[in-house]
Amino acid sequence: MLYPIYIQFGDKDHAHGALFPDFAGCFSAADTLEELPSAIQEAAEAYFYDGATVPKPSKLSDLIKNSEYQGGAWMLFDIDTAKFNSKSVRINISLPENVVHQIDSYAKSKHMSRSAFIAKAAISEIAA
Repeated sequence: MLYPIYIQFGDKDHAHGALFPDFAGCFSAADTLEELPSAIQEAAEAYFYDGATVPKPSKLSDLIKNSEYQGGAWMLFDIDTAKFNSKSVRINISLPENVVHQIDSYAKSKHMSRSAFIAKAAISEIAA
């Protein structure tokens, strides 16, 4: 989703700064402008790590009028909110019937749903 990001340009002694008007208190920095996009995405992921609701982007035309943002430049940045959005998504997968029975049996013994077990197993495998 495209979010307006306010860029404060650095110099040889200071990093370039990025302010996120839609994410109160969120900011990022990078030594080069080329590094700024990955720093912006990383800051957004850290900001929403706890699963907070992701707001809709503000209109850039409204932000430009704000006197709080002077001396820098605006950038519309495509923040990949799917990387930190914990909203459940329905998917369709196929598994052997005996595996489904094993999953269900194990999940029931742990007081989990099938979906919770599969999600936990996937996260565990990804982290390994």
